[in-house]
Amino acid sequence: MLALASAAIAVAIGVAGCSSATPATTPKAGATSDSANGTVSIMVGGLNKQIYLPFMLAQQLGYYKEQGLTVTLSDEPAGVDATTNMLAGKVDGVGGFYDHTIDLAGLGQEVESVVNMLVTPGEVELCRSDLKGQIKSPADWSGRNLGITDLGSSTDFLTQYLAKKNGVDPTTIHRLGVQSGATLIGAMQHKNVDCAMTTEPTVSQLMATGGAYILLDMRSSEGTSAALGGEYPATSLYMKSSWVKQNPVTVQKLVNAYVKTLKYIQANDGATIVEKIPADYYAGAGKAAWITAFDSEKGIYNPTGIMPPNGPPTNLKVLSAFNKDVQGKSIDVHKTYTDQFVTAAK
Repeated sequence: MLALASAAIAVAIGVAGCSSATPATTPKAGATSDSANGTVSIMVGGLNKQIYLPFMLAQQLGYYKEQGLTVTLSDEPAGVDATTNMLAGKVDGVGGFYDHTIDLAGLGQEVESVVNMLVTPGEVELCRSDLKGQIKSPADWSGRNLGITDLGSSTDFLTQYLAKKNGVDPTTIHRLGVQSGATLIGAMQHKNVDCAMTTEPTVSQLMATGGAYILLDMRSSEGTSAALGGEYPATSLYMKSSWVKQNPVTVQKLVNAYVKTLKYIQANDGATIVEKIPADYYAGAGKAAWITAFDSEKGIYNPTGIMPPNGPPTNLKVLSAFNKDVQGKSIDVHKTYTDQFVTAAK
């Protein structure tokens, strides 16, 4: 099934053309514009998820406008589909998990994260309450139906790795794309899946029903290290390196906006931030539950935007355990992200 997702990406690569790797370029002193001229389209793998909060929050706070940017945000439930759209030239950047840049490097594409927003995945593995005595760890997953966002998504990557790490052949589990929110909750309630990986506010919504229990929790550095064996930086803005090189002024302005947004998140609590986001972002869970969830997992957000230096090797290790796009490839993780725009942010 992962081959289907890889095939879609391969088609997009064919459309985009197989260009060679090119490092990012720092804006020249005094430069005020580039070919993008401040107009950017970004597709996000689930705008209403708390793990992707900085993208819409930056817009609501007026930080894009403050930088002279015209940013179009579009929503796509799965990061892998957003990536496919970027490779096909339909959008300029993706708000998604950093691990996709490593997956793409294995396919010969240079895509790089220009700012990191989450130092942990913020993902939670939930299982149906009626299975609590049967599923005590991923070691009990063989033959089970496991919910993921979509095939080829980061939840798919993590699910396969957790199976293999715990002695279960990933080919013996059944991975089903159930997205998040009401779709995932419905799949759990109708027993279409035994467990599912998701984030807030879906976690709070499902837990409130009493129909699920937490098997694994990657909303903290401790939980992430226990599950994955190290840091696993997640949400980032990533773009084709060729686009970054051609549009360094626009990229710098974007990163300026996101670094300021990350600082805003650190300085404010959920009760303040919830008033800045669209009401439909918390409609399912309710405002109070959204606030509680945010405050409890606030540590997932990167306070600076700098890529955690020990994180990318863990991302590579995870993908190398099962992903044929990555296995046996010589991948330099330092080419899959750059901190230069963050360090220059104003």
